[in-house]
Amino acid sequence: MTYSDVVSATRSFASRSWVWPFVLGASVVAAYTPTLITLAQGPWQTEQEGHGPLIIAAALWLVWQSREKLRAAEVSPAPMSGWLLLLFGLAVLILARNQDIWFLEVASEIPVIAGCVLLLAGWKVLRIVAFPIGFLIFSAPAPGWMVDAATVPLKVLISDSVTQVLYSAGYPIAQNGVVILIGPYQLLVQDACSGMNSIFALSAIGVFYVYAFRWQEKIRGLILMALIVPITIVANFLRVMALVLIAYYGGVDKIEGPLHDLTGIALFIVAIALMFLCDVFISLCANLWRRFGISLKNRTQAQT
Repeated sequence: MTYSDVVSATRSFASRSWVWPFVLGASVVAAYTPTLITLAQGPWQTEQEGHGPLIIAAALWLVWQSREKLRAAEVSPAPMSGWLLLLFGLAVLILARNQDIWFLEVASEIPVIAGCVLLLAGWKVLRIVAFPIGFLIFSAPAPGWMVDAATVPLKVLISDSVTQVLYSAGYPIAQNGVVILIGPYQLLVQDACSGMNSIFALSAIGVFYVYAFRWQEKIRGLILMALIVPITIVANFLRVMALVLIAYYGGVDKIEGPLHDLTGIALFIVAIALMFLCDVFISLCANLWRRFGISLKNRTQAQT
């Protein structure tokens, strides 16, 4: 049997039978069930990675939104590319699971799913669902080295900023590293207040928003995504400053427990609000630029 015969048989089997898609899908689910159980019992219960299930739900929603394009897409399986991508993803999965590397274990689902799509439907269908599949990277727990490398600089930056602003406002405040001394109290800026927890979640929200609502405006979308990290840092700055002021006026006991958690929720609300405000501001600037350009063009034409 020639390669052309194999390809022809694969296309016929994939397009006319539900057995092959069912077997392939069930195999992928079985392979990643231990991963999902581990995530549900560990990282997804933390503040930093609790958005994982929402990422999967959002990716499925994006696929559902593309259902008309998928119905109209030509099905042309690519067996060679599909098997290569699928086997590569499974190799990464096995290696990462043996070494307890959660990020790679979860991220391996991207080539695995992409390989399955190529096997069943081909490149045209993969292009349609490429973003939802790639979006799953946000469901993977962030690598420890990345978190450790960014947490301390962010804590120092936020501590410095809060101290300088409150000192300029006349408060009796000083700083020693990530320890803020205000009045009779000493406050340690925890890792949760560094911004790393919210940077990952807000990055996912920002990327989802840009793709779902601003994908046709590439420059506007890129600017908005570039502003996600600064917005997150500003929101965490406001959170730490609020906690410091609450401790100063009400005592350290006031910032523990439910109130601390409420400031975390408020942080997300403020950050999302800032993101929408930035989007509106970018839109206003773009409209003004267009009007200025049209006005300048009309003046030039009138002079000539």
